[in-house]
Amino acid sequence: MKARVTVTLKNGVLDPQGKAIEGALKSLGVDGIASVRQGKVFDIELGTADKGKAEAALKAACEKLLANTVIENYRVELT
Repeated sequence: MKARVTVTLKNGVLDPQGKAIEGALKSLGVDGIASVRQGKVFDIELGTADKGKAEAALKAACEKLLANTVIENYRVELT
């Protein structure tokens, strides 16, 4: 089973990398960019076909390592 975990900053948390990307896009002449927020994407292969076990393992991975849950949200998608 495969999964995609997307980690993003919570609303209200400053995003200096997003601001830097926004500035770079504007300096490159890319028009219409109002703001940029950056995040992380993890594509993970799991060794189980059990959806419940996969979701539990991914939640544990996010809570322990992949996301700083104080300032970040995460979303798990099983494929």
